[in-house]
Amino acid sequence: MIVQQIVEQIQNNQRFLVVAHENPDGDAIGSTLGLAIALLEMGKDVVAFNVDPVPEIMQFLPQSELIVSQLPDSASFDVAFVLDAGELHRTTLPVKDLCNTLINIDHHPHSDFGDINYLDTSACATAVMVHRVLVACKHEISLPVAKALYLGIISDTGSFRYSSANSEAFAVAGELIKLGVDTWDISSNLYESHTPERMKLLGAVLPSLQISSCGNYASVSMGLETLELTGSSAEYADGFVNYPRSIRGVEVAMFFNEIASNMYKISFRSRGKIDVGSLSNSLGGGGHHNAAGAKLSGSLEEVKGTVFPLLDQLFS
Repeated sequence: MIVQQIVEQIQNNQRFLVVAHENPDGDAIGSTLGLAIALLEMGKDVVAFNVDPVPEIMQFLPQSELIVSQLPDSASFDVAFVLDAGELHRTTLPVKDLCNTLINIDHHPHSDFGDINYLDTSACATAVMVHRVLVACKHEISLPVAKALYLGIISDTGSFRYSSANSEAFAVAGELIKLGVDTWDISSNLYESHTPERMKLLGAVLPSLQISSCGNYASVSMGLETLELTGSSAEYADGFVNYPRSIRGVEVAMFFNEIASNMYKISFRSRGKIDVGSLSNSLGGGGHHNAAGAKLSGSLEEVKGTVFPLLDQLFS
C-alpha cells in the first residue's frame, strides 16, 4: 500500500523537504504547514518551502513562518514531499536533484512525477491525504497541525460548497474540530479579513465583467496597469474568479490576469457540466474538472479570442 510506503520513508529518514506549487492557495499552504509541523513534532529535520510568500490572510496560522522562500546552496534531503503541485515545475525547484526520494501527494489528475506517487482524484484536498498519512503514522495530531489541515480542506471545498465536499471532507473536518479547531476563527481570517487594498482592486476589476451572449460563461480581467493605478499587489486578486461564477446561469467563469506584458494567467472555474481541466490541458495548462488554469501570450483580446471559441464549441 502506497501510504505504508510513505510511513516507512518517514520512519527511516531524517531530513525532509516539504514543498507545494507556486502562487499557493489554502490547500497548498495548509497541507505544507500541516505536514511540516507534524514531521518536526516527530523529531525530523524539516524545511518547508514555497517560492511565493504565505498569503497575508493565511499568516494567522500557527508557525506559518516555517515556510521559507529560499534554500541554502548546499541544501540536500533524504526525502522531498511535493504536495498539491499537479506538475513538478510548479515548485520552481530542481527537487529531484535535492533529494534521494521524491514523494508526490496530490489530488490532481496526471500527476506522476515522483518516486512514490500517492494520487487520489476523489480526495477533496491534498490536506485530507496528508491527514491519512499522519493517521497511518499513528501520529497524534496537534492543534497547529489540525488548524493547517482544516484550512486546506475548507479552502479547496469552498467551505463545503463545492462538489468536492464529499463525506471524507466532513468526517476529517469533524475530527479536526474535535481537536480544538475554532471554525469561526479559521473562516473569518480566511474570508473576512481582507485589506482595503484588496477591496479597491476588486472595485477596479469588476467593471471588466463580460458575460457571453449565451449566458453560459463569464469573465473578469485585470491588466498590469490596474495594479499600478490601485497600488495593489497580485496577491489581492486571489479568488476574483468566483465573482463571475456566482452569476445565475454561468457554468464556467474565468479570470484573465496579466502577469507580464502580453502574458495572461487564466483561472477557470466550472459548476460541473464542463471539464475545465481538459480545457486547460488543451491550452498547455492543467487542473481539476472544476478548477484549472493556463497561461497564454498575446493581448487580452487575442487571448479571449483563443479561449472563448473553445467554450462556444463546448456549449454548442
